[in-house]
Amino acid sequence: MENKRIIAETERLILRRYKKEDVQDLFEYLSDEEVVKYEPYKPMTLEEAKENLEWRIGTDEMIAVELKKSHKMIGNVYMGRRDFEALEMGYVFHRNYWGQGYAAESCKALIKQALKNGVHRIYAECDPENKNSWKLLEALGFQREAHFRKNVYFWKDEMQRAIWKDTYVYAKLSDNT
Repeated sequence: MENKRIIAETERLILRRYKKEDVQDLFEYLSDEEVVKYEPYKPMTLEEAKENLEWRIGTDEMIAVELKKSHKMIGNVYMGRRDFEALEMGYVFHRNYWGQGYAAESCKALIKQALKNGVHRIYAECDPENKNSWKLLEALGFQREAHFRKNVYFWKDEMQRAIWKDTYVYAKLSDNT
């Protein structure tokens, strides 16, 4: 892979760094209320998506997922470096591409690469109500390590009281234990 922007390729996908031309594709999924339902941000306007894209271009932790066939960018995987040779993983995909195995395909490739490069532990956090997310983690061989009760909030109600949420924590270790 001569192109330094490409991180990995799978049968159907190119996993790469973000570029300015991704703005419309990024806006399409980050503006969808259903897509960002469990994220710590609200649906974005085009202007907010443009600002967010600048951040994505400037970090190596956000990986764009592009269809090989059409070159449409359909989502992203987050691989954030943490202490103790660990990575935190997350993913967000355009709703039109849910249920087709793209998240699993992209995550598998990135997990394999990370473990090969010496990462000891990859973990992910998700809302227990986001069944599709934790089912994917389990299918990828992650084990549920924790269920934190009402440990986080992203929003407040009309009385400015925190709307507390639970969190599942999943992890996959390099030695598969």
